[in-house]
Amino acid sequence: MRNVRLVQGNEACALGALKAGATFYAGYPITPSTEIAEHMAEMMPVHGGKFIQMEDEIASVGAIIGASATGAKSFTATSGPGFSLMQELIGYAAITEVPIVIVDVQRMGPSTGLPTLSSQGDIQQARWGSHGDHAVIAIAPNSVMETYYQTIKAFNLAEKYRTPVIFLLDEEIGHLRERFDVDDDQPVEIIDRKKPTCAPEDYVPFTNQEADQVPPMAAFGDGYRYHLTGLTHNEKGFYSSALPVVDAFNRRLVGKIEDAVDDIFEYEGSHLDDCDVLLIAYGSAARSAEEAMEELREQGIKAGLFRPVTIWPIHEEKIRAACSGKKAVIVPEMNMGQYAREVQRIAPDGVPVISLGRVDSELIVPEEIMNLVKEVLK
Repeated sequence: MRNVRLVQGNEACALGALKAGATFYAGYPITPSTEIAEHMAEMMPVHGGKFIQMEDEIASVGAIIGASATGAKSFTATSGPGFSLMQELIGYAAITEVPIVIVDVQRMGPSTGLPTLSSQGDIQQARWGSHGDHAVIAIAPNSVMETYYQTIKAFNLAEKYRTPVIFLLDEEIGHLRERFDVDDDQPVEIIDRKKPTCAPEDYVPFTNQEADQVPPMAAFGDGYRYHLTGLTHNEKGFYSSALPVVDAFNRRLVGKIEDAVDDIFEYEGSHLDDCDVLLIAYGSAARSAEEAMEELREQGIKAGLFRPVTIWPIHEEKIRAACSGKKAVIVPEMNMGQYAREVQRIAPDGVPVISLGRVDSELIVPEEIMNLVKEVLK
């Protein structure tokens, strides 16, 4: 008899983290992400890991950076106000190239907003929340099972590229319950960070010589002594303001992710080649967009769907190709057009890109999308 049960999106995220090999969780409970902390408090010690409830979100992300530096796969979970507090240390993790995963279960804002209600208002903050030039990886699943597998991918990408990865659930997906077949857990690749193979005295912790632009990372306590600093640093990890050093470092920090967009970016496309109107949607909004597309096609209206699973880095070539030749592109999202602005920037000249934003905490329903498509085609 198969072990099938209803699982919440937040629980699927916790299960995915354990599958990926996470051994450390530090966090501060905040609606609507609290269930992730609850599951980790229960499950992490059983699996040989460590759970600690911190005094706030700043301390939480600091703790997971420290744990990751010792070799642990570590993560935290939060929501809007907590995510805002984490931005400085997310930048620190980026410049020190310490892999961590931050789960942001988005809620209505700004500020305290509507804590129990949904939003997709953190899309641009995930990319630009921390100051300075550095690339970001962010993922937005749209189902419980996808949350499970994409959580594993989030850890894999953090480890592979030595970078923070932002996991963007929204409240609807975080609290969604769907069938989860525990016995149907597919084999998945688990990626661990690249470690140095040289002698400790030869270790260059931030070398520019790696073909993939990602230096090997030694764990504190393994005998490799090196320096972590939030200052711009040379290959040895020590402060430098020399112009060639600063330029090379910043370009590598961005290039290791942006140049690997083909490896990182994931999307699903439906009827991309024969549609007149293209819908571009992610997370819970994509569920409504998919239903709208199917109903429109039953009515003889050629609609298509491009669903980015990877939000950042954005694959401009794929989005531009998907938009090419369309009568219109509509971007439904639960904000005032944060991803739509990116699509407007990327789409070929002459292709209108229309934002369908909702900011009252309610889901965009398929009828809203269908009505807009029909209006556009009049």
